[in-house]
Amino acid sequence: MTFKVYIPARMGATRLPGKPLLEIAGKTLIQHVWERATASGAAEVVVATDDARILEVVEGFGGIACMTAATHQSGTDRITEAARLRNEGPDTIIVNVQGDEPGMPAAVIHQVAEVLRLHPGVDIASVCEAFTTEADWRDPNQVKVLRDVHDRALYFSRAAVPFPRDAGAWSPGRDYRRHVGLYAYTMRYLNHFVTLPPHSLETSERLEQLRALAHGAHLRVEDACAPCGVGIDTPADLERFAAALAAHSSR
Repeated sequence: MTFKVYIPARMGATRLPGKPLLEIAGKTLIQHVWERATASGAAEVVVATDDARILEVVEGFGGIACMTAATHQSGTDRITEAARLRNEGPDTIIVNVQGDEPGMPAAVIHQVAEVLRLHPGVDIASVCEAFTTEADWRDPNQVKVLRDVHDRALYFSRAAVPFPRDAGAWSPGRDYRRHVGLYAYTMRYLNHFVTLPPHSLETSERLEQLRALAHGAHLRVEDACAPCGVGIDTPADLERFAAALAAHSSR
């Protein structure tokens, strides 16, 4: 199977400005993400950015970077422009790995590409993992996904869903899943997606995947084959990742 990884990266994060170039254990955040993506078996890994500083750093450690417009509203728009500039064919499988996910396992990146390959009727492949605490399930920063019996996404929400009306309390189970922001699609679907108008559900929840769902896309969301961790959004997240790296290297 052949697939490519595109990583959107920008400097303008409000909670952690300059995030891609922050250093952890002697490497920038973007290099940590790039290394995970490279280990996935991807034919190419491309960083899509609007900042020359990111491009210079990526090329400095031997990666491929592509400059895009600064006006994009989402990472999906950014990687679509980069993939078009690089003349990706309509059947090319593109995996969108967020530029702030340095802990994303290479095996999971490969998994989403394989899910798309094995299920030709699927428009977007993604993954999820179980919630282990009620506090995480109730956290609006952790996105929930509801699926049917065939792992097709029914809905994504920041709310604590599904609501356990009769049980009276939360308990772990198949229906309580955190959605991981990792996506695989063909270039053909990416070109279609960026033409779709935003939907009110997307605007309300601030979840881009709801645009695809509201317009009838088939999203398949399987359980991740390895723990995915969480993205880097705050200084505390950065410290936790650095501590995890230190603990791993001391073993």
